[in-house]
Amino acid sequence: MATPPNNSKTTQKGRTPDDSTTPKNAAREAALEAAAKRPPYDASALEKTSTRDLVPAMPTHLSAPGVNLGAYINTVHQIPILTPTQEQELAHRYFDEGDVEAARLLVMSHLRFVIHIARSYSGYGLPQADLIQEGNLGLMKAVKRFDPNKGVRLVSFAVHWIKAEIHEFVIRNWRIVKVATTKAHRKLFFNLRSLKKTNNQLTLEEADAIAKDLNVSRKQVLEMESRLTSYDASFETQSSDDDDGRYAPQLFLEDGVDPAEIVEDSDWEDSNTSALVAAMDTLDDRSRDIVEQRWLSEQKSTLHELAAVYSISAERVRQIEKNAMDKIRDAMTIDSVILPDDIQ
Repeated sequence: MATPPNNSKTTQKGRTPDDSTTPKNAAREAALEAAAKRPPYDASALEKTSTRDLVPAMPTHLSAPGVNLGAYINTVHQIPILTPTQEQELAHRYFDEGDVEAARLLVMSHLRFVIHIARSYSGYGLPQADLIQEGNLGLMKAVKRFDPNKGVRLVSFAVHWIKAEIHEFVIRNWRIVKVATTKAHRKLFFNLRSLKKTNNQLTLEEADAIAKDLNVSRKQVLEMESRLTSYDASFETQSSDDDDGRYAPQLFLEDGVDPAEIVEDSDWEDSNTSALVAAMDTLDDRSRDIVEQRWLSEQKSTLHELAAVYSISAERVRQIEKNAMDKIRDAMTIDSVILPDDIQ
């Protein structure tokens, strides 16, 4: 049995004729037709013209955008835009001959497009000059890899490199902790806020719709929303008048005691105890007993009680106590000092 013919014929890559009616495909077809109508590159046409003379109005020096952003933008907008012929000639001179001056002219003439792209990322709170600098790096990488034989303009090729460098810079510097580490995270980072219909927390239905549009899971959508709505907390205590500083994470990790101080205090106590015992051994029995009864026992004796025990006056007990304390103090001081001559 014969199979009925299919009226919707497909093209070479599986596209139906209706695919060309979409705006994206229509623009692509128009660009390809324009490239096909463009005359082929003729190396002999400008063979005798130096690279610098191809764009005589190009400035030779340009300050960085971080020095004076306004002056940089004004200067860049005064740089002439290359014609297709000039761009092809410069691109071939760099691609075929490695002419660095041609690459410089290509970069300079496309700096205005970097500024235009960088302005679309101003909502991330990063300095505009830094975004432009990163975009310029992407532009230079694009010029290095641009093949003029493909039949496309440099700006169409470079826009992807410029955005890629700016994306990487934004992800690295938007927060202290990197919030986007996978391809799905990057996709959500730059599209989630524009896809949210309100500023409220996403519902499960909204999360499912966004996940379907971006081809990610619901869990990844909710995780990225949590990262975007959180904020960086200071690890150390803030110097403010309120009590917010006491909730700093640093305070939860410390108990207020330095281990070095604990060891030092323990060693000092052991040393003093050993020195006191050694000093007490140098006293006679009566002096040692008086010191113990006056200072070391739980129920300390008075001078008159000790005077009755030893059949002496209270004043004599006080003198014996004073002499014993002086001996103990001298013995502990000598024991704690180590002279260089004592070290063998």
